[in-house]
Amino acid sequence: MSHIEARNVYKVYGGNEAAALRLLQQGADKASVQRDTGAQVGLIDISLAIAPAQTQVVMGLSGSGKSTLVRHFNRLIDPSAGQVLINGRDILQLDAAGLRQLRRRTVSMVFQGFGLLPHRNVLDNVAYGLLTRGECKADAHAQARHWLERVGLAGDAQRYPHALSGGMRQRVGLARALAMDSDILLMDEPFSALDPLIRRDMQQLLLALQGELQKTIVFITHDVDEAFRLGHRIALLRDGRLVQQGTPEELRTRPADEYVARFVAVQS
Repeated sequence: MSHIEARNVYKVYGGNEAAALRLLQQGADKASVQRDTGAQVGLIDISLAIAPAQTQVVMGLSGSGKSTLVRHFNRLIDPSAGQVLINGRDILQLDAAGLRQLRRRTVSMVFQGFGLLPHRNVLDNVAYGLLTRGECKADAHAQARHWLERVGLAGDAQRYPHALSGGMRQRVGLARALAMDSDILLMDEPFSALDPLIRRDMQQLLLALQGELQKTIVFITHDVDEAFRLGHRIALLRDGRLVQQGTPEELRTRPADEYVARFVAVQS
């Protein structure tokens, strides 16, 4: 069974959503629908199955829909049509309590902008999710200290986010997500703001941790080298559509069309 599955997912923003959705389902493209209805098209008929313990990269240019897609997997965004399943269960059917459980127990997220609380020190930032789901402070801090050590920040627990470098802040964000011990980790361009050398270090850290922890990771990036380095499988989006899904080798040697071939040609 797939760990995560999107089935025929569409996302339309703004007015005339019903009209825009109808046109898309009839085969109209993003540009014409936006022109004719004034609605903004995010995703068009996305179907994607993600296996357990795999790193699924979702790649594409700005505006391709990759960040929109990943936010469906913890229902930060709901689709205009389609289904989103985790462990075979349609999460769109969850009530408020079920959605809280999903976000507290099953799915964690690492954001591009770090998302740290500036008024809390590093230890409390990492422990924050554990405390909000009701764990006692001593246990939450013990878990936080463990993951700070794992990401190389054991000596920085009492520092505050403003005193950390970008790479260190991203390590705190990763430690916070890992401390939740969720089966699924969503990572929305987490390393894009980092210097190249620090970015490489973070990629290596993620590879090492994934080799041990075997999480299901959905990793969003526009960087081809990063996608090929981290991904077991890669999904390439263009203008809200899924162009090709496969292993890095499949995209490199058997591109679905000229766009895929040109996109992956920059991979060294």
